Amino acid sequence: MKFIHRFAYYLGGFALGLILLMFFLNGKDASCDYGPNARTVKNISSKPFQYSDNAAIFITEQSLDSTVVKNLVKYGDVDFSESKTKIDSCKIYRIENSYKERNLELKVKNCDELATILDINYTNN
Repeated sequence: MKFIHRFAYYLGGFALGLILLMFFLNGKDASCDYGPNARTVKNISSKPFQYSDNAAIFITEQSLDSTVVKNLVKYGDVDFSESKTKIDSCKIYRIENSYKERNLELKVKNCDELATILDINYTNN
């Protein structure tokens, strides 16, 4: 069999496979969260949020709502060097993001069933 025929069979099978994948994955919430930042943020975002007193005061003073806080966590960058990930029970992560052109730092306690926003502050970076 000539190379061009093998190549045509390969392309045909590849195209058929792509079409089948698109059919089976259509409408599914399939994602490729392989990096540590993406996995951590996805894990935290999938849980209900609770707010500490300090975080609740900051949210009230700055007129933030729960959707903004969820987006700050979901699209933020985890600073693993400042996070406490060696704890057995609930890990504490430092998440950096910006809102209205100001840098924010969130400290989130990530437990099995609940994510607690411990603190939210503006940073000077």
